[in-house]
Amino acid sequence: QVQLVESGGGSVQAGGSLRLSCAASLSPHSMYCMAWFRQAPGKEREGVAAIYTGGGSTYYADSVKGRFTISQDNAKNTLYLQMNSLKSEDTAMYYCAADRRSIWSCASGTWSLYGYGAWGQGTQVFVSS
Repeated sequence: QVQLVESGGGSVQAGGSLRLSCAASLSPHSMYCMAWFRQAPGKEREGVAAIYTGGGSTYYADSVKGRFTISQDNAKNTLYLQMNSLKSEDTAMYYCAADRRSIWSCASGTWSLYGYGAWGQGTQVFVSS
């Protein structure tokens, strides 16, 4: 059973930075598609960034390309999301998600909510303009 615990959210002014962390209990012998999703009030949950643990291939939503960076620390079993140049529209609850799958499935179904079997409880990010 994969468990995910996010941290690092908070309040920041527009143009600032935050780094989110996701502590994950993953099987050391399996490969996972891990992703950050976000959900703003009144909006659907959307994918932000994803990474395949076997090799580190990364995927980004167009809205965050060039501003956000997803990374992993295998030794610490931790997923990160470095968020720079934050905008008010980045305000949302951010969720970490994980699913054991092939890289092909990770690439083709990156943003499918139903493709992820494990979710964290979320961490709130608020960006003031």
